[in-house]
Amino acid sequence: MPTEKQFLVSLLVKIGIVAAMASILVRWNAVKRLLLGEQRTLNQRLQFGLWLGGMFSLGVLVRLLLGYQAADLSLEGALVAGLLGGYVTGSFTGLLVGLPAFFNKEILALPLMVGVGALGGFLRELAPDPEEVWRFSPFFDLNIYRWFRHRRRGPSGAFHVLLLFACVSLEFLRVLLGHLFTSSKLFYLYPQWQDPLVVAALYLTTVACVALPLKVWNNTRTEIKLEEQRRLLLQAKLESLSSQINPHFLFNTLNSVASLIRSDQETARVLVFKLSTILRRLLRKHDNFSPLRDELDLIEDYLSIEMVRFGDKLKFVKQIEESALDALIPSMMLQPILENSIKHGLSPQVEGGTIWLRAGSSEGRLTVTIEDDGVGIPPEAMSEIYSRGIGVSNVRERLAMLFGQQHSMNIGSRPGGGTRVEIRMPELRDTLYERQPEALPLAGAAAGIAVEAAARRRA
Repeated sequence: MPTEKQFLVSLLVKIGIVAAMASILVRWNAVKRLLLGEQRTLNQRLQFGLWLGGMFSLGVLVRLLLGYQAADLSLEGALVAGLLGGYVTGSFTGLLVGLPAFFNKEILALPLMVGVGALGGFLRELAPDPEEVWRFSPFFDLNIYRWFRHRRRGPSGAFHVLLLFACVSLEFLRVLLGHLFTSSKLFYLYPQWQDPLVVAALYLTTVACVALPLKVWNNTRTEIKLEEQRRLLLQAKLESLSSQINPHFLFNTLNSVASLIRSDQETARVLVFKLSTILRRLLRKHDNFSPLRDELDLIEDYLSIEMVRFGDKLKFVKQIEESALDALIPSMMLQPILENSIKHGLSPQVEGGTIWLRAGSSEGRLTVTIEDDGVGIPPEAMSEIYSRGIGVSNVRERLAMLFGQQHSMNIGSRPGGGTRVEIRMPELRDTLYERQPEALPLAGAAAGIAVEAAARRRA
């Protein structure tokens, strides 16, 4: 016969086991998805019951095969399943956890556990909000305190007290049935001493074993929701930055058309036609990433507008490695830099100049270089290079959001010697998006955005 101290240790071990089970279950992505959704299909409810029932059935098997009584969490598991998944999930979980004991001739286990799971589903229906189930605390005094403090504000506190009463009542019912029908018909833990503190510890352990999985899983739900909010915020910021570039480019081009519309109507017509081609392309593009090949097509259209203005004074040289053409780069990354080269580097020179665009990949890194032989940037202006204009600062901010510390953007210039912009970033390709988001070499939530972008392209 176990001593009083051994019984109390068993109760503590029971709490540790249920916390470990909850932590193990939440490691599977399928369980995370089921925990996130409050509205589930019948198939999802059965899957949820299978996950929970399978895990808590292992504890029953450990008790039956190894004799370790603290591992049996069948009542708590069935009740939690009903609270989270409803009648179907609760009853199915109760069936799974009750079967091993039933086959061991504990004939009351199966109907009791199915009933406990169904009762959990009933309690879920009584909840004023499904989120109130997640707020149930293992500290019974906190539940009672909430009831007294918030009883005038709604039924939330009353629901927590009801749930506390249900946990205690179900444990009492199990003990009572075990006494009435002998322990061979139903397993239960109960001290051999009539010490009120030890008996109270038993019932408080049942409450804790119901509330702890809820707390562990709710923390995971909160982390996932926060990550989703962070991803949506990043998506909004990126879209805001992209919307800054397009009007900026459009404004400058329309200024060029306005200056030519009186002096050279044919050239103005060509510019409008080229501009409409670019705008159609931009309106179709909603992704944060594009293959370098597509970005080069957009650059060709853009430069064709500038060449109408500059004529033979503007030259453009591409030196692109074949392996880099299908690499993914941030959309509209090249155009603002080229625009700065033309506007600030080549336009002040009467003779115009040349722009070189180079791209190559090596050891998982993509390097893109844009260089011109224009007037360069004065030394005193280099310190303000990222704050003076929209284009360069915008590109730099988007790169930082998408790649974090895994990118570099270096600008070098000397007066009369031209300007060189070199960007290094992780080499991304469409085939990489078949992997999980966390496997991509992107920073934080930007990985999820890139995955969605690739999925929309394939669709």
